[in-house]
Amino acid sequence: MEDGQTRAAHDDRAPSGLIWDVLVVGAGPAGSSAARVAAEGGASVLLVDRARFPRYKTCGGGLIGISLAHLPASVLPTVEQNVREVKFSLRGGAPRSYRRTLPFLALVQRERFDDALVKAAVDSGARFQDSVVVKSVEEADGLVTVTTDGAPLRARVVIGADGTSGRIGRYVGVQNRGTDLALEVELIRTPESGAYDGSIAFDWGSAPGSYAWVFPKEKVLTVGVIQAKGEPQQTRAYLDSWLHSTGLDHLETGHSSGHLTQWRAPESPLRRGSVLVAGDAAGLLDPWTREGLSYALRSGCWAGAAAAAAARGSDNALEDYTRKVLAELDPDIRAGQRLLHFFERHPRLVHLALAYTGTGMRLFLAVCDGTKTLGGILSHRLLGRALRMFGS
Repeated sequence: MEDGQTRAAHDDRAPSGLIWDVLVVGAGPAGSSAARVAAEGGASVLLVDRARFPRYKTCGGGLIGISLAHLPASVLPTVEQNVREVKFSLRGGAPRSYRRTLPFLALVQRERFDDALVKAAVDSGARFQDSVVVKSVEEADGLVTVTTDGAPLRARVVIGADGTSGRIGRYVGVQNRGTDLALEVELIRTPESGAYDGSIAFDWGSAPGSYAWVFPKEKVLTVGVIQAKGEPQQTRAYLDSWLHSTGLDHLETGHSSGHLTQWRAPESPLRRGSVLVAGDAAGLLDPWTREGLSYALRSGCWAGAAAAAAARGSDNALEDYTRKVLAELDPDIRAGQRLLHFFERHPRLVHLALAYTGTGMRLFLAVCDGTKTLGGILSHRLLGRALRMFGS
C-alpha cells in the first residue's frame, strides 16, 4: 500500500472528548488485529501508534501456518515469498538442505504487511491516528484515561500492543523472563541472489542460544542474528561472520537495524482492570525461535473480541481473554523455554536432529505449516523425558 493510501485512511483527527468503547495502543500486527476484530464486533474503536505510518520495522517477516489463518483476505497479497526449502548449518559450516513441494512458510516485508493490517482495521470501522505518544494511563469510575502528547483519550477498554518497552505493558506490570538482541540488515537483491527464491537458511551460532537467518523477499534479502542481550560486539561479529560465510557481504545494505525481543515470565499479568496487553507488549513469543508474529496475531484477535464483548456489558470477557492466552499460548511459550534451555547446552544435537533425521525435519516443518505446535510436540512423554535428561 502506498503512503498516500495510508494517509487517506486516517487523515481526519478523531474528535476530542469522545469515550471510545476500545482504545488500542500500538498498530503492529497485535494492535491492528485487535482493532479490526473489536470493530467487527460492533465496538467504536480508536487505534493509535507513536510512529508515522507506513514505517520500517525490523523483523524477519516469517508467517507460519497459524499466522496465515488469522489474517484477513485483504492482507494475504502482501506475501512476497512462499518457502519450500530450508537450509541448516552449524557455526558457519556446510549447510544441509531439505525441499518439499508444498510451501511451509510465507515471507512478508513488515512495512507493507503492517500497513495492510491497519487498512483492514480501518475498513472494518476503526479510526486510526499515527504520531501519538502515550505518556500515562489511569483508570477510574469505569473508564481508562490515556494521556498523550495531544488531547487525552478515554475508553471503556484499552488494549496495549505497543511493544516490549511500551507504557501499557509497564502499567499492567508485565514481567519478562529473557531478553535477546537481534541485529538485522536488508540487502538489495541482485540477479545472482535468485538462488534464495523460495529458500531460507538458518545457522546455529557459537554463543549459547544464538542463531542466524536469511529470509528472501521480492527486492531484498533479510539477514540477521540473535543471541542473549549483553554482548553486542559479539553479536555484531556473528552477523559479519554470517554475511561472509553466506557470500552475501558484497551486497548493498538498504537497512541496518536492531531490536530487543523479550518473553514473558510464567506469572506475568495479561490484564489490569480494563487494560489488556497483547503481542510483544505481553511478552508473547517463542523463546527458542523468537517467533512472535503468530502470537501477536492470535492474542490481538482474542483481545479485540474480548474488548468488544466487555464494551457490550459482558462481565467475564476480559478475564476470559487471560484464560485463553494461558490455555493456548502459554504451553508453547513454556515448551520454547525448555527447548531453548536444551539448545543452549546441546546445539549440535539440535542441528543433527533437524538436519539429519527425517523425524526432526518433519516436526520442524509441521510447526511451520501449523499442523503441530511446539507445546503439543514436547508434551510427548518420551521426548519430554529426553529433554530433561540431556538438559540437566
